[in-house]
Amino acid sequence: MNNTLNRPIRVLVAKVGLDGHDRGAKVIATSLRDAGMEVIYTGLRQTPEMVVNAALQEDVDAIGISILSGAHMTVFPKIVAIMKEKQLTDVLLTGGGIIPDGDRKKLQEIGVGELFPPGTPMVSIVTYIEEWVVNNRNF
Repeated sequence: MNNTLNRPIRVLVAKVGLDGHDRGAKVIATSLRDAGMEVIYTGLRQTPEMVVNAALQEDVDAIGISILSGAHMTVFPKIVAIMKEKQLTDVLLTGGGIIPDGDRKKLQEIGVGELFPPGTPMVSIVTYIEEWVVNNRNF
C-alpha cells in the first residue's frame, strides 16, 4: 500500500439501480483489493439508501459507484443528499462509467469526487483514492 496511514483504506463499491453491467465494478474491486485496500462490494441493484447505510455500517473511507445506465444525474445527487442527511461528510464519493463531461462537472460541483471514464488506468484510480484518504481521513 502506498498510503501513509497505519491502516488499510476501506472502499465500498456499488452498483445502483437497474444497471446490470457489473464487470467493471468487479474489475475495480479486485484492483483496489490488489492495491492493499479493503473492499466491500455490495453487488447489483442497490438503492442510494442501501449504499449509504452500508458505508456507515462498514466505516468506509470511500464509496465508488459504477454506473453505465445513464442515471448518474439522479443517482449521485441522491447519494450526496443522503450522505449529508446522515452526516457522512468525510467520506469520498467517487465513481465511473459513461458520464458526459458536462454532467461530470455538475456532479463535482455538488460534492462528487473524480469520475472515471471506461479505460482509465487502474493506477490513476488507486492513486486518487489513496491521496484523497491520506489528505482527508488521516486517522
